[in-house]
Amino acid sequence: MIFSKQTILSAVLLALSVGTAVSQNLTREEYVNRYKHIAIAHMQRYGIPASITMAQGILESGNGNSPLARSSNNHFGIKCKKDWTGETFHYDDDEKAECFRKYPSVEASYQDHAEFLDRQPRYDSLFVYSSTDYKSWARGLKAAGYATAPDYAERLIRLIEENKLYLLDTDEGERAYAAAHGASETGEAVPATAGGSGGIDPDAYRVTINAHRGYNVYRTNDVCYVIAKKDDMYEHIASLFLVSPKSLRRFNDANAASQPSEGDIIYIEPKRKRWEGNTLLHTVRQGETLRMLAQSYGIKVKSLAKINKMKPDTPLPVGKTIKLR
Repeated sequence: MIFSKQTILSAVLLALSVGTAVSQNLTREEYVNRYKHIAIAHMQRYGIPASITMAQGILESGNGNSPLARSSNNHFGIKCKKDWTGETFHYDDDEKAECFRKYPSVEASYQDHAEFLDRQPRYDSLFVYSSTDYKSWARGLKAAGYATAPDYAERLIRLIEENKLYLLDTDEGERAYAAAHGASETGEAVPATAGGSGGIDPDAYRVTINAHRGYNVYRTNDVCYVIAKKDDMYEHIASLFLVSPKSLRRFNDANAASQPSEGDIIYIEPKRKRWEGNTLLHTVRQGETLRMLAQSYGIKVKSLAKINKMKPDTPLPVGKTIKLR
């Protein structure tokens, strides 16, 4: 029997999705409520903003649900390095089978994260910033090389602002955060008030579905994607996921002559016509384009342009409100 490429791709995507139903994933709010007290304690001891610690934990561990987090309690993506003498876990990340630190508990991962930033000379410049200056910390982490994603700082800032994690940096952090999210300080739900908005989740970049041919496969807006590596080409990624380069470019609103840059989101199936999350609007930040937003939210750029009654290449002024559906 001969199967079409589309049938094979569907089988690959189905296989990648199987693991998601095995156990109950933590929601973002559950994750924050479970570990925010550690982040606040480390802010008070080391000076690292609690909001930064939580945003990095969310992003690097997919709310504690990624295979790396579950297999090794590693919530911050910290690799072995030469000075690591503890247990290790090998996992496909930027390269195949990279060495990551393995911890006996999540708490140990949080402690090592604080000590890692505190002891590494390349992060010394961050500690001149206030523990309430999360923007400078986010940009400083990227500049110091904590992550390879080109928009790492922007992702952290977005997570902090849209989830109000900056409230954790205040004197009454737990109380202020709980009040803003309709919960007690321990995370117990309290009656919701009318007009509350749901959480946005375009930044669940580190919720790994599975690995395939050396690439971690992620999902946003229920669409699967991978992260481009250095010198990657659409032709190479297309061959691994059994689609044509032309289709892969179409999935990503890319022109025929383009190639991805390291850290780019590359969708391996068609994006949706609108954002399926709870939040309806996005406020434009410096440097953002309609295509960037389409990639971030897993929406076709033509659909996003149509929703907002503009052309796909229309420049976006800072502060402009973009409808997501």
